[in-house]
Amino acid sequence: MTVPRILFVTHAYPRCIGDAPGSFVHRLVRGVQALGAEVRVLAPHAAGLAEREVFEGVLVHRYRYATETMETLAYTGTMAEQVLGGWRGKVAFGGMLLAGTRALRREIRAYRPTVVHAHWWFPSGMLAAMGAGATPVVITMHGSDVRLALSRTVAHPIARRVLDRAAAVTAVSDWLARQATTLGTRHTIRVAPMAVDTERFQPADLPVEAERRLVFAGRLNAQKGLADLLDAMARLQGSATLQVIGEGEDRAALEARAARLGIADRIEWRGRGTPEQLATAFRGAAAVVIPSRGEGLGLVAVEAQLCGAPAIGYRSGGLSDVIDPSWGGVLVEPGDIVQLASAIDTVLSATPGSTRRDAAVRIMRERFAPQAVAERYVALYREVATHG
Repeated sequence: MTVPRILFVTHAYPRCIGDAPGSFVHRLVRGVQALGAEVRVLAPHAAGLAEREVFEGVLVHRYRYATETMETLAYTGTMAEQVLGGWRGKVAFGGMLLAGTRALRREIRAYRPTVVHAHWWFPSGMLAAMGAGATPVVITMHGSDVRLALSRTVAHPIARRVLDRAAAVTAVSDWLARQATTLGTRHTIRVAPMAVDTERFQPADLPVEAERRLVFAGRLNAQKGLADLLDAMARLQGSATLQVIGEGEDRAALEARAARLGIADRIEWRGRGTPEQLATAFRGAAAVVIPSRGEGLGLVAVEAQLCGAPAIGYRSGGLSDVIDPSWGGVLVEPGDIVQLASAIDTVLSATPGSTRRDAAVRIMRERFAPQAVAERYVALYREVATHG
């Protein structure tokens, strides 16, 4: 087989160096490119972005789908809410489907890709189902798209039809694959996680005195569970502090909650963090707490453990795949504040164990290193290109 040409279709892709949306997709694109494949990316336009650019060696085409003031669906993490919430979102989404399908067909005619790799069935898988023609399609599900399909009656059959049109379907964790299987697709859903930046997220060269500092990193919304962590903080023995890295619609309510609990002076609100700031925070943490529900993978847990920090999380979603007591992690039942506080107290009072920490670092590297992840996907591309 000649060198594969892969066209990635995604609604989230970095707009500049250090940008978070779709950074893991970009990491896969670069990894596949490093193995010799030709790559292009098709993504929606947004205000201030070039329609075509070469971003870190990757040709990216961003198609326009509405006036700039209405091009707000992508890069915000709120696409489903906008579409379900009012006529403007629905009009913009209709434009995205129409313009995206046309752009995909143009790219296929010009580029003649071996495989189209769509990330999230909604909306990129829909575009691929409508516009890829005879080109084999791989669809990767990341979590939010599966939650949408399972929570909305109208979305369930659409998701199934979109997935059935693909040549192969992957999910980023075992748990997510099991959830997606309930959609009734004809496919056996394969588990193939996204890569993590193992060069940036690694332990400190010398031991860092973490004191009693906890770290939370994530969007400030209900799904990420910071409210539960604040409640647990109020129950801790001693005076642990918490760094909160992230922004979101619930920040004001969460700050008010911390004040009501009498722990406002122990919370440091850091705002949105760069990848380097996250790595530094994880290396200096006594523990990183991830009290979220229904995570597709649990990327923060992976990054934290790569930096040598113990991870404490809910036994929910993909977190169950990446946090394990045998390498120093702790899982508690979702919503059990007493158990969460007890787990944090236990980790804070324990003597740091380099053996279990080193095991966590090694396991995370083996599973999530960019080259290993890219090799798995290139093998899949070759398979579907050969057998369809």
